[in-house]
Amino acid sequence: MSRKSLDQTLEFIRMVDRARSPSDVCGRVLRTATRFGAEHVLAGTIPLPGESGRQQRAHILLEQWPAGWAERYFSRGYLYRDPAIRRVSTNTAPFLWSELDPLCKDNPAAQRVMDEAGDFHLRDGFTVPLVTLDGETAGFSLAGPRLEISPEERGILVLLATYALGRTIALRESHETERKVILSPREREALQWAAEGKNEWEIGQLMGISEHGADKHMRGAREKLGTTSRTHAVAEAIRRGLIG
Repeated sequence: MSRKSLDQTLEFIRMVDRARSPSDVCGRVLRTATRFGAEHVLAGTIPLPGESGRQQRAHILLEQWPAGWAERYFSRGYLYRDPAIRRVSTNTAPFLWSELDPLCKDNPAAQRVMDEAGDFHLRDGFTVPLVTLDGETAGFSLAGPRLEISPEERGILVLLATYALGRTIALRESHETERKVILSPREREALQWAAEGKNEWEIGQLMGISEHGADKHMRGAREKLGTTSRTHAVAEAIRRGLIG
C-alpha cells in the first residue's frame, strides 16, 4: 500500500469512527467510495435458507440502496436467486459483479436478478465477503452505474468494508443498550403494513387515514429508529421485535 493510500485509509477510519449511527456510516462510506464510482452501499449478514422477506430484511446492517429495487428484491425472493449471495456464501474472496457471469450462465433466474438490478442503475458492483465475530457470513457491496477499481484499490476497499461493518455492529449494540425505541401504536401499525409490502396509499386505506397521514407515521417511525428508508426501518423494527 502506498503512503497516499495509507493516509487515505487512516482518514477513512477516523471519519467512520466519528459516525454516530448506521446511516451516518453509510454517508461516510459513500463520501469515500464515490471516487470509485460508487453511489450505493448495502451490507448485511446472510439469511438462512427459507427465511421470509421480512426476516431477510432484519439481516440488513447498512442500507443506501434504490428504494424501488429493495422492495422488489425482497418481495420477489431474489435473495435466493442472487448470484452475488451465492458467491459470498461459498467463497471468501472479494469480487466484481462482472466476475459473476459464470454463475449466470445457463441460469435465467440469476441473470434476471442482475439485469433488473441494472435497471435501477446498479449495473456495476464490488462485494466483500466477511465473517462477523459471531461466525455469521456477511456481505458488503458498493454499486453504481460504473465502478473503476484497480487491483491495489481492492485491498483498500476490503479494509474499509471490514472497518465500516465493525463500526456499524458496535453502534447497533451500543444503541440497543443506551436507547429504547418506543413507537406509537399507529407508527407500529404503519410499519407492520409496510413489512407486508404495502405502499403509503394502501397503508392509509387499511388504517382509515389519508396517504399523507400514513406517510407521517412512517416518517415518525424512521426518525425514532434512526433509519433513512422504509426498507431499513422495517428491518430495524423486526430486529428489535417491534413488529412481527
